[in-house]
Amino acid sequence: MSAAPARIPESLLPLAVPIGDLTGYYRNPRTGDVDAIAESLRVNGQYKAIVVNRGTHTGRPNEILAGNHTWAAAKQLGWEQIAATWVDVSDEDAARIVVVDNRTSDLAGYDSELLADILEDLPDLDGTGYDQTALDKLLDSRALPDTIDLPSDGQGTGAMAKLEYLQWGYLQWSTTRVQITAAEVETLNAIYERYLSESRTDLGFGWHLLQEAHAETAEVPGSSEDTPGAGQAELADEEEGE
Repeated sequence: MSAAPARIPESLLPLAVPIGDLTGYYRNPRTGDVDAIAESLRVNGQYKAIVVNRGTHTGRPNEILAGNHTWAAAKQLGWEQIAATWVDVSDEDAARIVVVDNRTSDLAGYDSELLADILEDLPDLDGTGYDQTALDKLLDSRALPDTIDLPSDGQGTGAMAKLEYLQWGYLQWSTTRVQITAAEVETLNAIYERYLSESRTDLGFGWHLLQEAHAETAEVPGSSEDTPGAGQAELADEEEGE
């Protein structure tokens, strides 16, 4: 079985070296998710070079200071080459580089809402290091919007009217999430409770919602008697009974 070709962009190809010539840092305190990095390399290729110490001053030639887990992931994929930049530093400086490379990553943070927006815009999560569970957690951390002040509707409701229904919740499938109103939540709850009562399980509820539940909205609690189609459905039942 031949090794998988390394996905190194043209701009980094002059830096490519045989992957077997390198060694990992002998005291790397960092643990990493090699499988996730391998997935990124498979999907995105190598988009930045690792950093290798020549070892003139340490006696440990070709030792990786930054990118140990990228190197391990590339080996896992069967790559024969990897792009690397070189330094030639003492033991002390090598240790500093290893520590600060890890520490700056630890100190970084995220704008969770912006990150969720970016992930939602992607067609899939391949190569991002995120799965649907992780994205769901980001989406759940989003703050619900504040109530919105609107001018009076002229019906004696006071100087301002509040649309508090905007605080009720969301409907989500895959990476798509839409905001829903209090009335929609009430209707969905009624459909769900009826389905659960009849089926004794919520398995298949999504399919039921797509295929049948829209026809039940005239019957759920709190729905309008003037729901389009409600009178026609009752009339059809009566005609069938005759």
